[in-house]
Amino acid sequence: MLELSIALPIKVQNGGLFISRGVGRHPARKLTSWEILFVEKGTLTIQEENTLFEVKAGESLVLWPDRRHVGVDDFPADLKFYWLHFEVEPRPPHRPNLAIEQHCRVRDAQYVISLFRQFLSEQEKLQRSMALELILVLILQQIAHASGYEDRADEAGAAIAWRAKQLIRTQFHLPLSTSLLAKELHCNADYLGRVFRRTFQLTPTEAIHRQRVRAAEKLLLNDAASLTEVATRCGFNDVGYFRQIFTKHTGLTPAVWKRRYCKEHINSG
Repeated sequence: MLELSIALPIKVQNGGLFISRGVGRHPARKLTSWEILFVEKGTLTIQEENTLFEVKAGESLVLWPDRRHVGVDDFPADLKFYWLHFEVEPRPPHRPNLAIEQHCRVRDAQYVISLFRQFLSEQEKLQRSMALELILVLILQQIAHASGYEDRADEAGAAIAWRAKQLIRTQFHLPLSTSLLAKELHCNADYLGRVFRRTFQLTPTEAIHRQRVRAAEKLLLNDAASLTEVATRCGFNDVGYFRQIFTKHTGLTPAVWKRRYCKEHINSG
């Protein structure tokens, strides 16, 4: 018989699966244990002390002990996330440790989900075993491995975002949308929107509108250009929509902008 003595630096308390009914929010509390959250669906908005986290599907969040955390928004109707409380034992010196990011996107979400499901199944057994700690270690290992993956993903995402911005700059006058940009760049539209916002702090649609309005401002300086012609040349099929977007970005209607700045441009020429 092979007998092994296994000592783990963690101790599981309990875990569960939260499925939203579209009401309520995460309670305000301060725990003495660690807590790991993993979102399978939807977005969980939660604040720990003064730091706000938006944890999206496929992302994990580690909440620290003795720090107050609270839900900021009501639970979305589509929210589904796993939670797990655990304690960390004092670490012996010179023993390798896992570097756990507090908030990150995991590399293999389906595998992490399967680990949580396995954890919940094991937790239901009458006799508690060390399998709970072993599964938790595997979960934490997946999060630790996500760090380098996130760095590479950020670099790739930023490159795609810059390529999208270049397309917007040169093709704003053509039919253009996030979906069309994503198709041109051979990626998912949701992914493009996410990396574009992360890189430029605005959506691809907002960037398209800004580029079109900037071009419209220049065309409106030409006294001979009609509003319909300016709208068409800047990629707007509908003059009313062009007027709405232009006013939103400049604070003036195209007609008022033209009267104010066209004369100024001529006089200063």
